[in-house]
Amino acid sequence: MRKPIIGGNWKMNRGTPKESKKMLESLILLVKGIKSVDIVICAPFTVLTTIYEILKNTNIKIGAQNMHFEEKGAYTGEISPTFLKDIGVEYVILGHSERRDIFNESDALINKKLKKALSMDLKPIVCIGEHLEEKEAGKTNDIIKYQINETFKNLTKEEILKTVIAYEPIWAIGTGKTATPEQAEEIHIFIRELLIRKFDKETANSIRIQYGGSIKPDNAEDLFNKRNIDGGLVGGASLESDSLFQIIKAADKTYK
Repeated sequence: MRKPIIGGNWKMNRGTPKESKKMLESLILLVKGIKSVDIVICAPFTVLTTIYEILKNTNIKIGAQNMHFEEKGAYTGEISPTFLKDIGVEYVILGHSERRDIFNESDALINKKLKKALSMDLKPIVCIGEHLEEKEAGKTNDIIKYQINETFKNLTKEEILKTVIAYEPIWAIGTGKTATPEQAEEIHIFIRELLIRKFDKETANSIRIQYGGSIKPDNAEDLFNKRNIDGGLVGGASLESDSLFQIIKAADKTYK
């Protein structure tokens, strides 16, 4: 059975030590005792050391929102995976649509970051997904297939098994829209079929595929009830402890 994973992606919406401390201290109490869900908070670089001190010895892990593909060098404004490891980071989001669209990150670049993260024993959460115009043109499967082939190029079975895939329909991120559970499940099944072709059935059935795209407490359970949806990458609803807890509780309840 695949253990669900809930990632809270704070983006650039929460990042001061004071507000982070208040939210996390509340969340720690709410999720205490939950063992059937992997819980990850992906915070801005500025508070990673702060939240490490708050979250150590709890069931909540720390994730970064991005990283560079080199360990050191003349890369002003970038962050080294070595630095992340040194401060207790376990997970890192790669290829988020905002990185792809706003900062022009290509599948080839994301592939380089992915390989570096795996070599550093960081656990990647790799995002894929289509735009609204691509969806409306009936190109969703073509886009997903291309991203799977290019982003996970030359990965071994052992490496892909250490990777979490987050399917995020870009048209649903931050818009309040969301794919229906049936629509999301259909794409998750397609992703798993692509992974079967690329690796094998046993490997594909062991890889966790999250859903991301305006997950909220009122739609989380319906999404997580689907066989191929293994938790979620949560944006706005991860900023408050109670709403994030409700989503975590839904994953715990529907663990399959």
